[in-house]
Amino acid sequence: MAALYVMIPVALVVVALAIWLLFWAIDNGQYDDLDSPAHNILFDDEDPSHKAGQAEAETPTKRDEEPPRA
Repeated sequence: MAALYVMIPVALVVVALAIWLLFWAIDNGQYDDLDSPAHNILFDDEDPSHKAGQAEAETPTKRDEEPPRA
C-alpha cells in the first residue's frame, strides 16, 4: 500500500510530461507536414530536380498498349 503513495504521483508526473511534450511538438511544427518525408524516400539523392523516374513513368510500356482482355 505504501508503494501506491509513490507510484501515483510519479505516474501523474509522467502523464503531465507526456502531455507537455505533445503540445511542445505541435507548437514547434513537428506535425505540420506528414506526407513529404514519406515521399522523399522515393527520390534519388543525386538528382537535383528529383525527376529521376518521371521519363519512365510517362512512356507507355507494352503492357499499357495491349487492349484489355474480356
